[in-house]
Amino acid sequence: MQRSIKGCVCTLFICILCIFVSYIERNFVKSAFPALSYKLIVALLITSTLSACGFHLRSAYLIPEEISEISITSFDLYSKLTRDIEAQIRMNEVRIVEPAEDIVNLHLISESLSTKTLSLYQNSSAAEIEMLYTAKAQVVIPGVGEKTFTTVVNRNYLENPQTALAKSTEKDLLTDEMRAQAASQIIRQMARLRAEMTAVDTKQPAPATGRTRLN
Repeated sequence: MQRSIKGCVCTLFICILCIFVSYIERNFVKSAFPALSYKLIVALLITSTLSACGFHLRSAYLIPEEISEISITSFDLYSKLTRDIEAQIRMNEVRIVEPAEDIVNLHLISESLSTKTLSLYQNSSAAEIEMLYTAKAQVVIPGVGEKTFTTVVNRNYLENPQTALAKSTEKDLLTDEMRAQAASQIIRQMARLRAEMTAVDTKQPAPATGRTRLN
């Protein structure tokens, strides 16, 4: 709710700002600065306003507004994947709290990195290699159920024995890139929870015992 109000206020402010800029442009800018682009002024002002309103263009609010707090458990609380996930969640303006029975929980189950040879040099050594990064997570919604999902990210690179050190650095960079993308995909998968939560609400109440699994 707070995020919706914030977005509406910013949208209204932008509309008022555009009207004001249009008035200034017609009455002052053309005569004082004939070479100044009106579109440039509007673009700069809107960009500044969006930043001031706290908009993140690359990570729009993905997590359902019903989830204002979330707890995170992980196979490794200090792993890079866990830190990337926490950063993504904070960008969605969701508070990270300690686990509790009435709090939505995101559990990072595992991550793995594997490679596969796609092509060979004439001497039968690996030429092109595919890296596969896999992350598995589970979301538990109190009173609703749980959902487990797996995300896979891949990257290809060319192997060169003569530049082993450079290739090692490249692999590390690619791994970090894949991990960050996997974190983003996990957040996007959480965005689908809104529809699934609505679907569950329209069904018959679940039995008092046991847990409903969202498929």
